[in-house]
Amino acid sequence: MTRPFILLCGVGLFAFISYNLVRMPVLSLFAQSLGASPEAIGFIVSASTLTGVFLKWPAGALSDLYDRRWLLLVGLLAFALPPFCYLLITDVRWLVVLRFAHGVATAVFAPIALAVVADLRREARGAAYGAYTAATQAGAMLGPLLGGWLLQVAGFSTAFVTAGTLGVIAVLLFFLMRLPPVPGRVDRWEDVKRASLNVNRGESSVERLTNNAVRPPGPAAVISDMARGARTVLGNVRVVVTSATDGARQVANGTLMAFLPIYAVGIGLDAAQAGVLFGVQSVTSFASRPTMGWASDRIGRRPLILLGLVICAGSLATVPFTTSFVGLMALSSLFGFGEAIVNASAAALVADLSELKTLGSAMGMQGAITDIGHASGPILSGVLIGALGFQAAFPIIAGFVLVAAGVFRASVGAERPVGSAS
Repeated sequence: MTRPFILLCGVGLFAFISYNLVRMPVLSLFAQSLGASPEAIGFIVSASTLTGVFLKWPAGALSDLYDRRWLLLVGLLAFALPPFCYLLITDVRWLVVLRFAHGVATAVFAPIALAVVADLRREARGAAYGAYTAATQAGAMLGPLLGGWLLQVAGFSTAFVTAGTLGVIAVLLFFLMRLPPVPGRVDRWEDVKRASLNVNRGESSVERLTNNAVRPPGPAAVISDMARGARTVLGNVRVVVTSATDGARQVANGTLMAFLPIYAVGIGLDAAQAGVLFGVQSVTSFASRPTMGWASDRIGRRPLILLGLVICAGSLATVPFTTSFVGLMALSSLFGFGEAIVNASAAALVADLSELKTLGSAMGMQGAITDIGHASGPILSGVLIGALGFQAAFPIIAGFVLVAAGVFRASVGAERPVGSAS
């Protein structure tokens, strides 16, 4: 499984370079150039995440029933094609529409990729999630750096074309992966059909497979299975609370994503420096995730999640009181470290607490819940900044993250380290 896992990390790297090149800091400044207000910028930035709110769970649930590879391809095409469409946008309303379409990329790809990681690495999932999310975080690191530099030296058009090209590279890498199919009802029926063509196995073998297999599900059966998976996941309070806690971290992340570029330019920095701030955040997160995933396998997920939330809240609250580039870099780095702790540990904890047969559904549900937080961050902070300014809005969002940490601590009991659990 090493080769598919490594290639999956490569696919995630190029896909998220493409996605984050557009998203930070290019998108906010592009929307501002079209005349968008702070409230509108917040909604534009969150629009792609709102797509995930509605699509991530269905995508993850369908991946429990059908071969995950084709759904991954759909998500990757949504990374590759929309960046070229930004070249045609001249109106804020059409920018909102395109952002919803671009959001299909992470809405479909992200939860299924996490489920594939769990399929490929049944043991030491914390370390596997740490390695995979480090690859995607490397994309989040390189995307803003490249986007800010391209915007500074060549303008919006070059940035968008580059993002589309990188998305195409991710699609090409996907075809080299050769992921094994995930066993499911449809896959077992395909086994029956293959067996029927193998005359050497004999009729009794075919009959035996046919009797033990379940025929391809119709739409009603698919919906029923998806609903059953949803009930199973939603009935697991610890999975829901863990996902909601990660969503609170995403509220803070969405706030920075939407308004750190605006704040940075407002205090005299340029677009390239704004990109560097996101790059520093991503570098720290990238470097920390494998170690934090490994640590969560040894000392437990819960204490690390709590530590990460406190770090994210403290660094976010301090941003609007900092006017030096070096100080903002330090805070961005600190936020990236807290984000790495929460992200690697929360994904692994959800996988630990989920049933294997509903793993895709659980990852999709977690993605949908965290996307609610990610979409809420820019919208809520846009309203707060418009009414109260940066110095009130950022601490309010930070306080919300701390409240979520308290709820998580009270609701999710301490777990044994994974390495000693079995």
